[in-house]
Amino acid sequence: MNRIGIDLGGTKIEGILLNEAGTVLKRKRIPTRREDGYAAVVDRIVALVKRLQSETKEPCTIGICTPGAISPKTGRIKNSNTLCLIGKPLKDDLESVLGQPIAMDNDANCFAIAEATLGAGRGYEVIFGVIMGTGVGGGIVFNKHVHRGRMYIAGEWGHHKLHPGGNDCYCGQKGCVETYISGPALERQWQALTGRSETLKEITSRIERQPSDLAGRWKTEFLNNFGLALSNVIDILDPDVIVLGGGVSNIPFLYDEGVQYVYQYVFSDIVDTPIVQNQLGDSAGVFGAALLETKP
Repeated sequence: MNRIGIDLGGTKIEGILLNEAGTVLKRKRIPTRREDGYAAVVDRIVALVKRLQSETKEPCTIGICTPGAISPKTGRIKNSNTLCLIGKPLKDDLESVLGQPIAMDNDANCFAIAEATLGAGRGYEVIFGVIMGTGVGGGIVFNKHVHRGRMYIAGEWGHHKLHPGGNDCYCGQKGCVETYISGPALERQWQALTGRSETLKEITSRIERQPSDLAGRWKTEFLNNFGLALSNVIDILDPDVIVLGGGVSNIPFLYDEGVQYVYQYVFSDIVDTPIVQNQLGDSAGVFGAALLETKP
């Protein structure tokens, strides 16, 4: 059976059609236009799915990668940066219009299953897929199956308490990992130290070109928080591999110095967990959506 994957982003909706062998038959991107509201977004997803379906005579499964998560209590979208989706029964509405069951999951789980199946996690049984970008999230894959947990929060290491009583988090708690090692958090910390407002890419480039005491303080604090946060995950999950994704994952020193900071905190005399960069980049969401399993 062919597979359709839809990656619903804040600015674009990407669709992909795969055959049974995983070969890409068709790929298409359209603007999300979330400013037009929820109903318009639903219409655009439906139109993209039907366009992909028209490319084949075979039946297709449909998977959707969404910003935010589906509440297991209400079945509605929560914690989404596409505000028009919050509180909406997106899965039910799409199934009603398309006339078939669909699979739906958040971006971290889609990233994890894509990298586990097609990317840097191939050949491993237990994969922890990390998103470090505007926020911090994660997904867990066991033998090519996403593990969501009883409350659908498995892998949400971004809201572990790294420093109790620390930075305020949008979730209402304090000291969450996300408030220390997400892209915006790192940029805020740099501005507080130096008085300069710069992007993360500009910051890391400056550190390489112009090392300084302030730059060293920023980098050490970042690496220490990264090491503490991921070592906690290893202590609990002990994955076969950790795959890093999101904009922060493009920082080269995470894969040498960063790994050593993680290892020093792990509860083991021998630590060799591979911590690697993703291979699929921005394509992980749409491939992961296509690989989601539709529940009967």
